[in-house]
Amino acid sequence: MRKTKWVAALLACVMGLSMSTAAFAEAPAKEKGEIDLDGITVVKDWCDDIPVIYIEPEVKPGTVKEGRKLAIWLGGLGSTKESLAPYLKDIAEKGYTALAFDLYQHGERDPKGRVRDEVHADTFANIRKYGWPILGQTTLDTERVVDWAIENLGVEPEFYMGGISMGGDITMTVAGIDNRLVRGAPVVTTPDWLRPGMHNLTNPGVILDPGKPDSYAQYFYNQLNPITHLDRYVDVCPMRLTLGEDDNHIPPENAERFKKKLAEISPEAAARIEINYIKATADKGANHRDVIGRKDEWWPELREWWLG
Repeated sequence: MRKTKWVAALLACVMGLSMSTAAFAEAPAKEKGEIDLDGITVVKDWCDDIPVIYIEPEVKPGTVKEGRKLAIWLGGLGSTKESLAPYLKDIAEKGYTALAFDLYQHGERDPKGRVRDEVHADTFANIRKYGWPILGQTTLDTERVVDWAIENLGVEPEFYMGGISMGGDITMTVAGIDNRLVRGAPVVTTPDWLRPGMHNLTNPGVILDPGKPDSYAQYFYNQLNPITHLDRYVDVCPMRLTLGEDDNHIPPENAERFKKKLAEISPEAAARIEINYIKATADKGANHRDVIGRKDEWWPELREWWLG
């Protein structure tokens, strides 16, 4: 049985809750068409209320548009889809339809119109109450976006997915509910939403108070948190987790523990999860933001492994 079947009821329930909240916000103007992002041309479109951007690969003479492969790349907390245009360009150059969309309550989906630092401040004030709905709703949104892309962009049902930080967390979560995912590439990520040992992003010497969830946030955790649903990962696709060896915001121990616990029920599944550590050098750190800033070091190799 496909993992996606049980998701439909959860999606319908949660969408009802989130749409009721969104009803108080002014509906965004749904512009469509080509836009320029610092010299990179992307196509802007909408999957219902979810704004997406994508780049299609060049059509070679004698080939057809249909049957392409879809690769989704998501950003971290406080990001916007527009900031991911360089990744999409690189992905499209590998022959994939490259797509990004705003996380829940991010970018064009944020009724407050916040910038990155404001999103960080609001979410880290109580990451369980405010962060878990972002993780959960965006996971379910991914299902809608994939279905939309299959119907509207002529891509194959199977897809590839990766992302940075929270985008990686969402990738890990999607891997547990949708076996259409062919290969995952999470970067500085955790499969444990409790995030034990999480230090402050802007003040790495201070452990972050995770806060307490409300019932709405707790529902997402109960339904989707990867490490408490290990049985969903026994047929997990190949995943390569790129982690900072010294990351104390998303400690690599969380991913290591996930792989160890998965090995107890399926050594074969655990073997499909690789962990690639970015190490500190004499002049470059290996904490959370350090790794993100060292994209030129890990991205080319990861893209090659991920997309071939």
